[in-house]
Amino acid sequence: MDSQQFREAAVASIDEIVKYYDTIEDRRVVPTVEPGYLRKLLPQEAPQEPETWADIHKDMETKILPGITHWQSPNFLAWFPASSSFPAMLGEMYSAAFTGAAFNWICSPVVTELETIVLDWLARAFALPPCYLSTGPTRGGGVIHGTASEAIATVMVAARDKYLREATAHIVDEEEREDAIALRRTRLVALGSAATHSATKKAAQIAGVRFRAVPVHAEDGYKMTGAELRKTIDGLHAKGLEVFYVTATLGTTDTCAIDDLDSIADVLDEIAPAATLTPAQKRDGQGEIWVHVDAAYAGVALVCPEYQHLTPVLARFHSYNTNLHKWLLVNFDCSLLYVRDRTWLTDALSVTLAILKNPHTDSGLVTDYRDWQIPFGRRFRSLKVWFVIRSYGISGLQAHIRKHVGLAETFAGLLRTRPDLFEIVAGPRFALTAFRLKGKSPAATVLEVNTLTKKSYDDVLADGKIFLSSTVVGGVFAIRHNPATPLVEERHVRNHFGILVAAAEKTLAES
Repeated sequence: MDSQQFREAAVASIDEIVKYYDTIEDRRVVPTVEPGYLRKLLPQEAPQEPETWADIHKDMETKILPGITHWQSPNFLAWFPASSSFPAMLGEMYSAAFTGAAFNWICSPVVTELETIVLDWLARAFALPPCYLSTGPTRGGGVIHGTASEAIATVMVAARDKYLREATAHIVDEEEREDAIALRRTRLVALGSAATHSATKKAAQIAGVRFRAVPVHAEDGYKMTGAELRKTIDGLHAKGLEVFYVTATLGTTDTCAIDDLDSIADVLDEIAPAATLTPAQKRDGQGEIWVHVDAAYAGVALVCPEYQHLTPVLARFHSYNTNLHKWLLVNFDCSLLYVRDRTWLTDALSVTLAILKNPHTDSGLVTDYRDWQIPFGRRFRSLKVWFVIRSYGISGLQAHIRKHVGLAETFAGLLRTRPDLFEIVAGPRFALTAFRLKGKSPAATVLEVNTLTKKSYDDVLADGKIFLSSTVVGGVFAIRHNPATPLVEERHVRNHFGILVAAAEKTLAES
């Protein structure tokens, strides 16, 4: 494909993408294909000879699109959104054109420098504490990772190494210290709440440590509290285990609950106050418990001043992440990780090879983001972020968030007009509402109501007009409604409600 052919193909492809977005709500959200459908449509061997773009292009509609779940549809309400925008797509296109591994500053200086700048822009827009700025007082800063799972795995590795360094710093003999580190590694435990995303458990598997869940309760709004955290840590310490890491959550997956961050910080200040002590003041064998705040979905709402009362406490923790690709118009993948002190990452992840040496890195005046992540190479993801911020402005991003929060309030209000059919389990919070069907009688058991709710939910999915996800919280089966895709409007939300009413009435009539 030469440049002229590329121009023609690109124009045609963009026209088709625009048409796809303009007509997306007419498509069934979830495909009806069976597992293995594509293998039946494609040849067993790769083509030996080149094919024309025309032949490749026509297979998009007949072979690829039938297997696409339409995440940008206004009728996609499941899990959390994976939003996008045209400015972000343009950023991806330029990034692909400028492709390079970008593992250090000299690979492409702008890849590093634009990332630092836009992450500082967003830290200020989110009202994060100054310690998370690249220019802040603690040598902090931000980096773009692929996903929140990657960010959590990265900080857990850094937390593990930091804890073991601190806990064995009093041992003078090098061989004895190595033995002590090896022994204490076997005792390490990472914590998250019972509502924490599975990314923390997976990160613990990667880091080679145990994972334990802190219980959450309905009476606490399914949030982790300092009291429950203390109880869990005390129980583990009694078994000779050592807690070195905690994931706290701002916006849990099930209900968008916010963990009690202040009480968590207070408890850890008592149990492991290493952050406030000098090395001389620490007792031998003491390490600091790292707290990471996972705000993968809800964190971008901090762009709105009405949510910024949540940010001051973040200065008491070690790291924070949020995903622009969920709710802030930057297409997948783009997860922001902020850390209070960058040396915690570089101490754990820095690599030095002769081939990497260059005067810019050696000067200490540049950032090499390869040392802030587990992968070596990296993409030019900050470009699409820059395009989106400039195209929408902070005011446009705020309007985007507020629109969806308002739509969720509308949906919850509609549920309340039918108390004979529905009961809200949690929310609306950050544009998420969890609800269930009402039992046929006040004496209906939780199991009976769960069965009714699941039957109605399954019928809605089978009908295919809208796509939702479900969860179980405190033993209650609940349907999650999250109208946060860029194209959703109030008319869609009212239509969602109508579909849910019809399904609920049918289920209750047949039960």
